[in-house]
Amino acid sequence: MNDTSSDGYTFDLTGGHPALDFANTVSRRADRSENREYLASYGRLVSWGLQTGLVTRAEAERLRAEAADHPRAALAALRRATTVRETIYELLRPLAHGERPQSAALEAFNAALPDALGALRVGTEREGFRWRFEQDASDLAPMLAPVLRAAADLLTSDGIARVRECDSESCFWLFLDTSKSGTRRWCDMKVCGNRAKARRHHQRIKSRPS
Repeated sequence: MNDTSSDGYTFDLTGGHPALDFANTVSRRADRSENREYLASYGRLVSWGLQTGLVTRAEAERLRAEAADHPRAALAALRRATTVRETIYELLRPLAHGERPQSAALEAFNAALPDALGALRVGTEREGFRWRFEQDASDLAPMLAPVLRAAADLLTSDGIARVRECDSESCFWLFLDTSKSGTRRWCDMKVCGNRAKARRHHQRIKSRPS
């Protein structure tokens, strides 16, 4: 859990939105004995931030060095990250089914927002201005602030009606349905969609009279 190095793992970013991709860093949630935790170490958390572009390569190297010097702080940052992840999931999953989330999930989300939005600044660039996050160097989970802001933006946008949960019986990943018809069923057709097709085909064969 406290490994600060990069193990070369590549995350599957099929959610179509940073908040959804973050929620999808664990799979098979329905069965704790079978679920797969992809944020298995602090190093993985940094790798996720780097892969999604929420931290730069230089920031990732600094974070790994800081974490190696302060392993307890790194472990605390990882635990905070997984807590935020579960809060986002508990908030968005009911909405994917047209239901209202529990008030406790919204309260937990709002409790995490002040620190995240408090780091938001307006910065300059060559062609104008842009939002950026300016966090204390001691914060070992700087990717959480942009994730929380992205989740808040999604919740307050028309896009929230396009959040779906994968139709696979073992996946439970969330994704943003950008299809024209709005009827996409799988987080990834090449993975969960093909597995479902293969399972149905196998069931049809088994049901045929011998």
